[in-house]
Amino acid sequence: MNQEPAVEKRTVIVDGVRQVYRVAGEGPVCLVHSGGPGVHPEYLRLPGLEGRLTMVYVDPVGCGDSDLLPDGDYSVSRYGRFAEAVLDDIGARTAYFLGHSHGGFVALQFGLDHPDRLDGLILYDTAPAFGPDEREAATKEMAAFVQRWADRPEAVEAGRIWDAVNVSRTMAITDDESFGHYLRGILPAYFADHRRTGEVAVAVTHDPNRRPENWDVRDRLGAIGVPALVIVGTHDFICPPRLAYELHAGMPDARLCELRESGHFGHIEQADAFAAAVLDFVREQRTGNGE
Repeated sequence: MNQEPAVEKRTVIVDGVRQVYRVAGEGPVCLVHSGGPGVHPEYLRLPGLEGRLTMVYVDPVGCGDSDLLPDGDYSVSRYGRFAEAVLDDIGARTAYFLGHSHGGFVALQFGLDHPDRLDGLILYDTAPAFGPDEREAATKEMAAFVQRWADRPEAVEAGRIWDAVNVSRTMAITDDESFGHYLRGILPAYFADHRRTGEVAVAVTHDPNRRPENWDVRDRLGAIGVPALVIVGTHDFICPPRLAYELHAGMPDARLCELRESGHFGHIEQADAFAAAVLDFVREQRTGNGE
């Protein structure tokens, strides 16, 4: 019987703030930054990669076992600073950076700010910008999801909760409980077929001091010269394929993997195909570098 590699929990202090991370597996270093923000990273454990890579799972500041930021400045660049501190702490000069959803924002920004620290980017169900336009587009995608599963009460409820928080503003996220209720309510929309996938547990932290941020690197994608793998699920509503195509077209050294039977969680819905895409990408880069 195969067992998952043991996970070692570590901590680095940055400006008095605890940044927790966990290390599992062996091989080239791959830093993993989960989505959210505020969603705990346990959902993004990737045992299918740990046999070939040293997976370094970050608890992003503001969630998990890491500290909240006293000033509420959770800018994408700030997350990148904490990610670089993790690389310094483990003594890795360079690493692959796998970022999912909001974590992909951090990976892209890291590619602009610290290209010398990267062996490659793995941009997983993410986007080159986030702001009111992207939220409006996600609202339309949510409506399409509800229409596709109109006979499923949980899909209709997902649409209702999304609209209450993001459109009519009749429901507010004010604490961990309301944040968790919101995310659990809309979670069916994150899968190609939520009934086939089953329950996925997610934990959250709401920091009321978190400052809102709009972020956009669309006009800078051409400056990201490190090799990149863009992975997207065909049925992703929050970061749909057209955004992955935009990333793929905008970066000079990118390849695209579309998971046709996945939504936002291809590492769960198509775990083998996801792992194969990542390992093939890493193998390609290391073979090309003569390693």
